[in-house]
Amino acid sequence: MKKILFYSIFIIILIFTMPIVFTNQFETKETSSDEVIEEIPEEKFDYGQYSNIKLLHVATGEVENIDLDTYLYGVVSSEMPANFEMEALKAQAVVARTYTIYQIKNGGKHQGIADMCDSANCCQAWISKENRLLRWEENLREEYWNKIVRAVNETKGKFVLYNGEPINALFHSNSGGSTELSINVWGGDFPYFQTVETVGEEAYSSYNSEVEMSKDELIKRMLEKYPKFKIDFKNQECIKILEYTDSMRVKKIKIGNTEISGVEARVLFELKSAKFNFEILENSIKFKVVGYGHGVGLSQCGSDALAKQGKKYDEIIKYYYKDIEISE
Repeated sequence: MKKILFYSIFIIILIFTMPIVFTNQFETKETSSDEVIEEIPEEKFDYGQYSNIKLLHVATGEVENIDLDTYLYGVVSSEMPANFEMEALKAQAVVARTYTIYQIKNGGKHQGIADMCDSANCCQAWISKENRLLRWEENLREEYWNKIVRAVNETKGKFVLYNGEPINALFHSNSGGSTELSINVWGGDFPYFQTVETVGEEAYSSYNSEVEMSKDELIKRMLEKYPKFKIDFKNQECIKILEYTDSMRVKKIKIGNTEISGVEARVLFELKSAKFNFEILENSIKFKVVGYGHGVGLSQCGSDALAKQGKKYDEIIKYYYKDIEISE
């Protein structure tokens, strides 16, 4: 009898306590969103492996091992005038650093061994500190060099990123008022290159230029590349611009019986930009050119103009490259 009474009491207690146990279990599941869940951090671009590079000196063929900062001192001091605003120099430093890493990551080796070379025709212009100082007026050397070093050092570790990777940070001297799409120059379509306008570039000496050549010289240059080339200068439309890009650079031009791109015309006739017009004179052709360089990416004169307006280096960079981030 006692055993029956004991088990009865035990069963009653168990029945009343079971819902409490289940309820507590459900409450735990419902509040699981408050639990601390370890998140996997996003992978950040690691630039530590690029702290030293191998630099090819084109003139001598020698390869020098050089740390990235020292390399950038030489690039910034060679690519941008030291009397430009500090924020423009900082923007140049970040862009040059980004361009360097992009080329190393995506380009081939120079002569099979070097990461970069010192030629602007291939990579970026570079000059040693000793040679750079000699080209500045003596009373400005210390001030200018300190500006360059500061621009590089105060942006140390900063890169321009698109989808977490360094961009092909192209730059040029003067856009002539508006930048160009890369697809109109080389055919590569990069989403961060867009046509943007810059006010103030006309104040720089590189904004306007002229090239005048004889008609015979023009014929000679065309025949060197196009053996079947012919032109009749008596025809008023013997030279005619057929199409412009959105930035008002020449996209297509017909010279005599031959149609070429504005980019090719720029190279053939040694023009500073593909943003040009022309005038046919009695014995010559005069090209009137606006801007200096391919026009893609950051404009150096435009950067200085923006810096004079109070823009910081990161604002300048984000103005010329769209939908990008600057590494922390």
